[in-house]
Amino acid sequence: MTAELVRGQNHPLSQARLEIRVSAGKPIVAGATLSDEQGKVQGVEWVAHPGSPTLPGIEVSKQAAADHRLACDLDALPGTVHRVSVLLALPSGVGGPVRFGAVAAPFVAVTGLDGSEVASYTVTGLDAESAVVALELYRRQGAWKVRAVGQGYAGGLAELLADQGLPQAHQLAGGINEAVVQGLARSVAAPPPRTAEGDHPRHAPAPTRGQDQSGSTSQSAPDQVSPQHGHSGGQGSTAPGPGPGPGGPQPGRPAASAPTDPSAVTQPGGPGAGGPVDYSHPGRQAAAPPAPPPTAPPAQPGQPAQPVAGDATGWSMEERLYNQVWGMFEDLARTAAAYRSAVDFAESRMEQELDKVLSDPRSRIGGQGDAAREAARAKHAELIDRARQALDRDLAQLTAEAEVVEPALPPAFARWDNPAWHGYRVPMEIPMALRLGDLHLPESAGLSIPMLVRLPLERGLWIDSGRTGSFDGSIADSAELRRLAMDTAVTHAARLLAVYPAGEYTVHVIDAAGSAAAALMPLVSTGVLAGPPAVGAAGVNDVLSRLTQRVDLVQMAIRGGAADSLPPDLDPAEQLLIVNDFPHGFDDRAVTQLRYLADEGPAVGVHLMLVADREDADAYGPLLDPLWRSLLRLTPVPDDHLADPWVGHTWTYDPSRVPPGSEVLQHVLAQVAAARRSWDR
Repeated sequence: MTAELVRGQNHPLSQARLEIRVSAGKPIVAGATLSDEQGKVQGVEWVAHPGSPTLPGIEVSKQAAADHRLACDLDALPGTVHRVSVLLALPSGVGGPVRFGAVAAPFVAVTGLDGSEVASYTVTGLDAESAVVALELYRRQGAWKVRAVGQGYAGGLAELLADQGLPQAHQLAGGINEAVVQGLARSVAAPPPRTAEGDHPRHAPAPTRGQDQSGSTSQSAPDQVSPQHGHSGGQGSTAPGPGPGPGGPQPGRPAASAPTDPSAVTQPGGPGAGGPVDYSHPGRQAAAPPAPPPTAPPAQPGQPAQPVAGDATGWSMEERLYNQVWGMFEDLARTAAAYRSAVDFAESRMEQELDKVLSDPRSRIGGQGDAAREAARAKHAELIDRARQALDRDLAQLTAEAEVVEPALPPAFARWDNPAWHGYRVPMEIPMALRLGDLHLPESAGLSIPMLVRLPLERGLWIDSGRTGSFDGSIADSAELRRLAMDTAVTHAARLLAVYPAGEYTVHVIDAAGSAAAALMPLVSTGVLAGPPAVGAAGVNDVLSRLTQRVDLVQMAIRGGAADSLPPDLDPAEQLLIVNDFPHGFDDRAVTQLRYLADEGPAVGVHLMLVADREDADAYGPLLDPLWRSLLRLTPVPDDHLADPWVGHTWTYDPSRVPPGSEVLQHVLAQVAAARRSWDR
């Protein structure tokens, strides 16, 4: 049962791995400070913020957003940390509100990894304050508790950090705001809150009832993106994005927050209840962009509106399609939740009615008892049938929309069998997202939703080669799974190379044992790699040293404000390192460098794609747990390890594959190589 806290109230925490979810209605900054027994922050390295989002045991969002998901592992915190304070602040210099009194009261919830709420707190009573300590997790006599704080600061983050004993409070506050401004400059506008009159429809002419998904909010994931969705690391991941559902805003919460369990979803109440799947949600109804999206033709009376590709808000067709795809993802999650909730209700009602019959001795035998049992079973079947009819209707509408949207997707969003790849040309701009595969639910076997992640990648990828069998049991051979895992990594790398402009993406490969030569042939033969795959311990150390040095140089240049002073021979392109068969060929120093790249690399354009079986690294024990958690886990075969952030469904992930016998991969990589040669001249 959720504890709804008031200011000053505390509540015990029984779990070590938690998520802290924030909903504010307007973009805000979320961060955290670590402090000792006296409540003092020892230095800037004890503050997690958008410019430095990861500390031992805590990870926060990398930019301002209306909704945040902060990951916390109390067992991973340093022993000297006795308090974790969750900070919220309004970004300055971006044209938004400058005091919390002008926005809806922020809502903060502490949840388990399965989405179940442990405690929640609505931060009320704020006025001129622009920064606030919302919650604190503190250790008392070896046990952790959460306390609702709600302490605001009119002087903003600088005053808040100074109050916690940080000498460099003003400098750090300025750095945080600079990081936020840069993040907002490259992000999609946050979805506005619902209006009092209700949602506006995705399909403008159609009468509707209500539905968003934003792949950019902490994560993801889709992060997020985060995929069960906090961090992956074999514990499951989450597909990113917040948004309200068909049940509408929940009582006692801001309108932007979404229910996190299936029981919060409205049940079908009768044959006519529910109507068509709800296509409206705030993420696609922001202030109208200059170019209006396409609209569906008027629907015939009694018929649903015809779907149209790009029928969502956005400043470009790419953004509209992105919003539409993630809206379809949420629509499917919500309608499946409604069906499952209705089935549970029907089961519970039948059990209650049967218990009532059996509790009366007079009705246990004879015709009266048989009639009562038959009536209970008939009512159960009727409720299930109604729920199934509503589900089938909604699935049919989503399937129709998918059939329209899929052919219209640009290469970055499209399957490998999409005709868009046959007319492929090297792009001039980086797309906003990339397709990593497809997602579907057991109730929607014939309907898959593209899994899109934002670019540039905010976390590395882990292609898990260690499963003993595929989702359908068709693959049980370990060597075959390793081969498929490397094939999957190559297709992901090829897609990344294809969607970036010429010269703006560089791929390195470590194949210490040389076991992936056949899988790497498309990349090697076309010449799109930065160099031959590194083999042996010497090759491993050489590649890791060069990339580690690059991260160090760029970080120092950024922190010192001397980006123009970087060495002229430094490659300015985004870097991707593919590591096959980790940890083979890695000594302790190489493992430390790899962990450093996974943690610090994404912020300065160095990304990691690890192809590995976690069991092969068991000798390192918990030392590598942070590495696995920092990566988004994908599989080379269908597997149900991802969860959505709205109702916590377990989704089946299906990797993106090149059709058998197709030459599309070689065709695309040949064009990438030709464009790179022209760019180098």
